[in-house]
Amino acid sequence: MNNGEILTSIRNTIATISFSHPASNSFPSVLLDKLVENINRLSNDKTVNVIVLKSEGEKAFCAGASFDELMAISTLSEGEKFFLGFANVINAMRNCKKLIIGRVQGKAVGGGVGIIAACDYVFALESADIKLSELTIGIGPFVIEPAVERKIGLAAFAELTIDATHWQTAYWAKQQGLYQKIFDNKRDLDDAIEHLAQKIASYNTQAVAEMKKVLWKNTSHWDILLTERAKISGKLVLSDFTKQALQKFKK
Repeated sequence: MNNGEILTSIRNTIATISFSHPASNSFPSVLLDKLVENINRLSNDKTVNVIVLKSEGEKAFCAGASFDELMAISTLSEGEKFFLGFANVINAMRNCKKLIIGRVQGKAVGGGVGIIAACDYVFALESADIKLSELTIGIGPFVIEPAVERKIGLAAFAELTIDATHWQTAYWAKQQGLYQKIFDNKRDLDDAIEHLAQKIASYNTQAVAEMKKVLWKNTSHWDILLTERAKISGKLVLSDFTKQALQKFKK
């Protein structure tokens, strides 16, 4: 459980992927790899018509990448491999044949915002504020940028990125298009997710798969693009600025 956990269940053609980690549902590399494996498996599972992606706990939805792993990076290859973790998740979600509904019950930072943006439809609680804090430690949200900008546009992405210490509210995120619906309690949130999942599960699976392609049009180059972005972040994380910023953050 120190490395977190990925749990998958299937009920009435609705698959639920749940991730958890004791450090605010952050993602070490091993957990990102497991998430990719689960998404790819469910994508090809004929008993599954729709996927719900959620995290456990009452507070954070996802705190992004593992801080401990980030601090341990010492070479360019290690840096690129580390940042490819979220790139692989985004590409797996993009290529998944099933629609993915996101359930966001709490705050999201960095890569967590990228995962939300890679969902096809998102329900959130009022507490689901977001922040892209990467510039404060000398790197940037390069890998997740294509997914986030696709949802909220370049101007909103710039606002979120440049004001890197500021939390944007769930209502701001909805206004920009990251969230589709917001709720003030978990019961209504879960009821709405269940209702939509059941409706999608009743649709023609071939039609849904074709519509998924339409929703993700003009993204076929992301396999290469996100790899290039991972190299940028992998280089920047080795800078003196970032090393010093991480040490200050740790203290």
